[in-house]
Amino acid sequence: MIEIESRSEADTLALGKKLGERALPGQIYTLDGDLGVGKTMFTKGMAEGLGITDPVSSPTFTIVQEYEGGRLPLYHFDVYRIGDPEEMEEIGYDDYFFGQGVCLIEWAERIRELLPEGVIRITIEKQLDRGFDYRKIRIEGMEREDEDTGH
Repeated sequence: MIEIESRSEADTLALGKKLGERALPGQIYTLDGDLGVGKTMFTKGMAEGLGITDPVSSPTFTIVQEYEGGRLPLYHFDVYRIGDPEEMEEIGYDDYFFGQGVCLIEWAERIRELLPEGVIRITIEKQLDRGFDYRKIRIEGMEREDEDTGH
């Protein structure tokens, strides 16, 4: 596991960008954290790292946002409102999960049984005792030598 300290939105954006620059076709990232921890900022960075210039927003009401135009497509899922994993079948999740793009899934614990092996898990946590903008970011499923974060 890799642990990174983020002291600002810019740090979180930069980490997402570094991961996006190194993302490979077919990689799946899960992104966990409470509301307001910076998941969308991280996603914006990942899109930037992939070379995507479209504005990035949370896909809360659409389940998946598709971003094209970079070196790889980015599929940003928010499965918070999924009541049953079968609902993922309706949107053709396997075309995304097993395609050539990069998937970033918020609230992935709701569809845990659908996730393939090799998922990279990212958790962002606030630690208010360390400051309002401080975040601890954990990355599981990626070796340190695979990802030099610069922190």
